[in-house]
Amino acid sequence: MKRKIWNNLIAGTAAAAMLAASCMTVMAEETEALTEEAVLEEASEAESEAYTGDASNENTRNQDEIGESELLVVSFGTSFNDNRQATIGAIETAMEEAFPDYSVRRGFTSQIIIDHVLSRDDVKIDNVTEALDRAVDNGVKTLVVQPTHLMDGFEYNDLSNELAEYADAFEKVVLGAPLLTSDEDFQAVADAIVEATAEYDDGQTAICFMGHGTEAESNGVYEKMQEVLTAGGHENYYVGTVEAEPSLDDVIAAVGEKEYTKVVLEPLMVVAGDHANNDMAGDEEGTWKKAFEDAGYEVECLLRGLGELEPIQDLYVAHAQAAIDSLAE
Repeated sequence: MKRKIWNNLIAGTAAAAMLAASCMTVMAEETEALTEEAVLEEASEAESEAYTGDASNENTRNQDEIGESELLVVSFGTSFNDNRQATIGAIETAMEEAFPDYSVRRGFTSQIIIDHVLSRDDVKIDNVTEALDRAVDNGVKTLVVQPTHLMDGFEYNDLSNELAEYADAFEKVVLGAPLLTSDEDFQAVADAIVEATAEYDDGQTAICFMGHGTEAESNGVYEKMQEVLTAGGHENYYVGTVEAEPSLDDVIAAVGEKEYTKVVLEPLMVVAGDHANNDMAGDEEGTWKKAFEDAGYEVECLLRGLGELEPIQDLYVAHAQAAIDSLAE
């Protein structure tokens, strides 16, 4: 039985997820955590002047009485309440509608965000360990975990490793694939963002998407997304990252090769949280907005996460369906 459970888990993750325990990985994860903490410290100061939305009636999906089948949606998280509900909340709702036989629950991987929301709004969100323990305590037999992560990077590997520790706690357990996994996924996401920004594609506007970036090999998803967009004839679309490559300088240089008068900025992230509001749309030196304005462009920022787009929600549902189907194999 243990071998069957483990095979189910591996089927939904790919074997590479178990190879992330090197010193370089640890250093990179610590760097990402420090970066996240610094961003949130800056964001908390900005929040004293900016309204991030009401979380008082938010469904944090951490209820007990789960039943025998659970679909745990795992996200990095965001402290921007309105956007969290419009993105992560919308994905979770899509899961509930698609899988009525499963109780949909929430888990965040960022403890810093969890603590930030709790101290500021008195709203409690489960971390992954708490969510898994809740499933065990509630007698869940079939556990499907669907991450909202963009790629198979450090966060996804950490989730896979933690879930492996609970393999004996459930009769069936499987981990779904991240958003950008197959060639079909890349095309679906490209189609979704092109459709959502079609009104700006006038030949005089550069439409630039800002991803997070990572030191993991999976950072290549951004270059691949650029290739898919370009191959599809969407030559006014550009992809860059905050913390890796392609960098902001790379994107500005690429945009500068054509005679654009306007730049539209939008996050290539599931949520439009701290990075989108501060690194992309902020007015301070070093932000994407300020950099493009200094380069002489009119700039418009779209604070919209990928999770708001229905085709993206549908893609996550499809990944969860594939994970569920794998349990029957």
